[in-house]
Amino acid sequence: MTRRFTTSDGLSLAYTDTGEGRALLGLPGLTRNAADFEDLAAALGGRHRLIALTSRGRHGSDFDPEWKNYNVAVEGRDVIELLDHLGLDKVTIVGTSRGGLIAMLLAAVARDRLAAVLLNDIGPEIDAVGLDRIMGYLGIAPKGRTYADVAAALRATSGAEFPDVPLERWEISARRWFAETPDGIGLNYDPKLRDAVLEGSAAPTPDMWPLFDAFAGIPLAVLRGANSDLLSRETVAEMARRRPDLIAAEVPNRGHVPFLDEPEALGALDALLARPAA
Repeated sequence: MTRRFTTSDGLSLAYTDTGEGRALLGLPGLTRNAADFEDLAAALGGRHRLIALTSRGRHGSDFDPEWKNYNVAVEGRDVIELLDHLGLDKVTIVGTSRGGLIAMLLAAVARDRLAAVLLNDIGPEIDAVGLDRIMGYLGIAPKGRTYADVAAALRATSGAEFPDVPLERWEISARRWFAETPDGIGLNYDPKLRDAVLEGSAAPTPDMWPLFDAFAGIPLAVLRGANSDLLSRETVAEMARRRPDLIAAEVPNRGHVPFLDEPEALGALDALLARPAA
């Protein structure tokens, strides 16, 4: 069920809230939305409470009239305001890509709100190959009149990284990631998100290892798609060196990003939740 809350700057943001028990908060990737956590919700079967936020400017939430607010700091503030709205002191964050970057920021500025964190195919160093690939499609409508067209294109461009994903699953993803328009399939997020990312990339690349180190004392897990072009094995190895207690799992036949219902992903999450919360 989709619900809404209003941010301190007046935007209405959508979130889903299912299941009972320990609260997990799903934070999706750059252009994604709460629907990306439907697979995880189905796999959990209601045995944990799973809240999933759709950030400002993404499908179902208000677009921001000031596109420069599409940044990790503002989106992190939205997360804290959602927790306050729900009356939750702490949550376990499941952060996919951009969502994991938000979790890293929160570890530095609001660590008392984090019970544990799972990073889905993201870390303190981001490979340029993956960034270039993302910029190749960010803010650009897909070519296709139907979801079936887009699903076929997704399989053609990503099938090598996700070799066992059937066409039917690509169509489910297409319906989550794009919208029907009179002219065919279009974006379901604010295209100005591209401007925000371009502006951010023009600045010197920040050192994010201090943000990662801020997870000290917080139970932590990381997933890496075995074929990921965004999170390298070397970065995961350095994360494990800095955090010897890190739960690290590689998901076979997945690129950027795993769907979160794979056995390796669920095993890492179960191991994380078995540890005492921060």
